[in-house]
Amino acid sequence: MNRTFLITGVSSGLGRAFAQEALADGSLVVGTVRDPRHAETFQALAPGRAVARVMDVTDDHSVATVVEDIEQTIGPIDVLISNAGYGLEGTVEETAMDDARRQFDVNVFGSVAVIKAVLPHMRQRRRGHIFTVSSMAGLTALPGVAFYGASKFAMEGIAASLAQEVAGFGIHVTSLALGSFRTDWAGRSMVRVPRTVPDYDYLFDPIRGARQAKDGKQAGDPARAARAVLHVLNSDKPPVHLVLGSDAVRLVEEGRRRLADDLAAWSDLSISTDFPTND
Repeated sequence: MNRTFLITGVSSGLGRAFAQEALADGSLVVGTVRDPRHAETFQALAPGRAVARVMDVTDDHSVATVVEDIEQTIGPIDVLISNAGYGLEGTVEETAMDDARRQFDVNVFGSVAVIKAVLPHMRQRRRGHIFTVSSMAGLTALPGVAFYGASKFAMEGIAASLAQEVAGFGIHVTSLALGSFRTDWAGRSMVRVPRTVPDYDYLFDPIRGARQAKDGKQAGDPARAARAVLHVLNSDKPPVHLVLGSDAVRLVEEGRRRLADDLAAWSDLSISTDFPTND
């Protein structure tokens, strides 16, 4: 189907896979890159239908300018896939505040900036679909990636609220909670916090070692994830939350069971905090 996509972070990984699948489906894709050297490579994927724009999602002015230029010179943006982001690995105590803030600047505020730039145009047209790229770590807490997970928890919440706010305008919102996919997320793209507290060795060293050993061998296929996005896009009732990957399904279900157990075990205390009701 001929649509116009805006996909952030198309240099590699899932962003590239999303773009390739949309191009194969006949759509026009505007992909953003941070490094101008990647622009030509992206455009070579489908000359005339793969259009690159240099954009830093943490620069609000750049985001607004690029989106407005796309709307005015290329065409209405039908689909936004807010994909740009990265992983930060480290325990809470060992992670510097600057690193934690940077994680939120890119993964949360950068994504929100793009959404806010696109949204007025979609609202005026009364149509559009916004995808935010989240993680299983945004639906169930995992040790060693607290700030990455927190940034994705934030985006899950923002997407869920946004979906309710814009439903009356014919705009759909879907948050993609991804498991482990065979990209460079756990490799060169990941920021790894230096180890400084030996007390965490017993817990964190196996986590870091396992993630590094698994890099390049993940079960998730980026091309299949991209095809799943197109399937959702063509659905009459797309989900607000879509979990992708067998590991993600398993870990999110386990997290939900832990939450349900806590709710059941402590429900009497939870309810006891209300003012007494008058019979």
